[in-house]
Amino acid sequence: MINFNYELPYHLDNEERYSHWIEKVILSERKEIGEISFIFCDDEYLLSINKQYLAHDYYTDVISFDYTEGSLISGDVFISIERVRENAMEYNVGFDDELKRVIIHGILHYCGYMDKSASEEKLMRFKEEEKIKLFHVKQ
Repeated sequence: MINFNYELPYHLDNEERYSHWIEKVILSERKEIGEISFIFCDDEYLLSINKQYLAHDYYTDVISFDYTEGSLISGDVFISIERVRENAMEYNVGFDDELKRVIIHGILHYCGYMDKSASEEKLMRFKEEEKIKLFHVKQ
């Protein structure tokens, strides 16, 4: 089950469409859908999580807590809408495209993709692009 939670006055336009897309991505990686929660928040909310749980004192766009067991994908994905907006402007992409990239980035981590080394990051970017294209495929 995929849940969307909001800690600020922002809401996805079509939660059902996003849910179907996320499910399609998980299934395309030969994984099963467990409990996944997306929490949309602001910079300060995510900064406090970053400090409290990861001992990092900086802003970020996404933090994911992975509860995956075997092939059953589960976790909490915290997304700063402010940071996504800023990144979209910085990288000259639309807000919706940047949001999709951040959403699916967390899911790809749960599927086993990392981004610590240059080669891992390259594969992660490739997978993000591949999975974003699935959003536009008829559900």
